[in-house]
Amino acid sequence: MGSLPPSLDLPSPNAKSQQIDQTTLLNLFKSQQNHLNYFFQNLDLSQTLTFTQTLLHCNGTIFFSGVGKSGFVANKISQTLISLGIRAGFLSPLDALHGDIGALSASDILVLFSKSGNTEELLRLVPCAKAKGAYLVSVTSVEGNALTAVCDLNVRLPLERELCPFDLAPVTSTAIQMVFGDTVAIALMGARNLSKEEYAANHPAGRIGKSLIFKVKDVMKKQNELPICKEGDLIMDQLVELTSKGCGCLLVIDEEHHLIGTFTDGDLRRTLKASGEAIFKLTVGEMCNR
Repeated sequence: MGSLPPSLDLPSPNAKSQQIDQTTLLNLFKSQQNHLNYFFQNLDLSQTLTFTQTLLHCNGTIFFSGVGKSGFVANKISQTLISLGIRAGFLSPLDALHGDIGALSASDILVLFSKSGNTEELLRLVPCAKAKGAYLVSVTSVEGNALTAVCDLNVRLPLERELCPFDLAPVTSTAIQMVFGDTVAIALMGARNLSKEEYAANHPAGRIGKSLIFKVKDVMKKQNELPICKEGDLIMDQLVELTSKGCGCLLVIDEEHHLIGTFTDGDLRRTLKASGEAIFKLTVGEMCNR
């Protein structure tokens, strides 16, 4: 095999051309704000209401699909609905044509996200989804696109232009897709009267879930996990028990396993400072907090 080519000494980029100032950045944020305001001011609320009610009354699963950046947004919105206890999922248009469309049924809704509405992968998916009997919804921004002609319901997301100076990079279109999808999700949450407790049940590892679901008995140490000792045990003999259980203290018990008191890491340090070598002869019961 030949050796790797020597590293090329590329000319260093012009540092001045890579700089950006606060005014330029602020103007970009203001421009994006104006583009988003255009969306809010021109969104057809009757279309959006019909779309939301359609999802609300779905008897099956609400599937979302998209390609590229729109696919990421579609996947995120499906995950938001799942976290709210709504049956939803993401259907990759490519994988769908290789078996995953088997998850689709006549009681399901398939929402297709596409800025242009002319995405080939989605257009190839449409006849297959129709053959399964699913209800198809397009969510697009460009008027007069191919998806609107073949779907059962169409929602247009007004797009003034992309923030990208070339009007190409999908940075504004994906932002309004996300705002639209998440707002509809919260509307569904309210319509279904989802309680805080129900929401927490879907997030057992989160802060809300832990505070509302888990009880002391679910997280407490039990039996052999407890750092226990008898009051007649020597302090120095219990150092391993004190440190290995990760509680920062010993639970001092009697013969019936009733709690007598505690002996903490801090008690050990204070006893060592006050007693010196005499600590080797002291029992836990002599120094514990009863």
